[in-house]
Amino acid sequence: MSSERPSDFTEHQLSSRVVYDGKLLTVREDAVRLPDGNTSIREYVQHPGAVIIVALLDDRTMLMERQFRYPLHRHFLELPAGKKEPGEDPLATAKRELVEECGYDAACWRHLATLHPCIGYSNEHYELFLARELKPVERSLDDGEFLDVVPMAIDEVLRQVGDGAITDVKVLVGLFWLQRLRA
Repeated sequence: MSSERPSDFTEHQLSSRVVYDGKLLTVREDAVRLPDGNTSIREYVQHPGAVIIVALLDDRTMLMERQFRYPLHRHFLELPAGKKEPGEDPLATAKRELVEECGYDAACWRHLATLHPCIGYSNEHYELFLARELKPVERSLDDGEFLDVVPMAIDEVLRQVGDGAITDVKVLVGLFWLQRLRA
């Protein structure tokens, strides 16, 4: 193992401006000083953060959602997930989203990981939770939100990932953590 200190490639902000400020995200453009003293521009997306939920109906069945995702113009099978409200605790977000989207409450919650899906162009982060001991409650989708709740055998989700039918990275990471817990 090398005793050398790692290089410091920290970039320092010189200025910052908002290029776009929308309901979901903000796009910024920052001027930065590079480690070699030169300057450059960094464009990035600010995102409020979100949660992902691996919700288990039993030891062999998990909740999935089928939604149309406009940027890719197709339906996807994905895990329950949702955006944090300003100042909202991630666990409160997860509990709210599971009820709103899926119509379930969970008696047992466990935080599994913090994830940064787009480090090259966004500060977005996900908090991944495991939800167990589910009980049905009244579902209350947000206005303009349309999705089907799809209970699926974990083995079937794994098969569809292997076949390339499920491609959402949130599902892949959720399955990784689920398999790690089951091992």
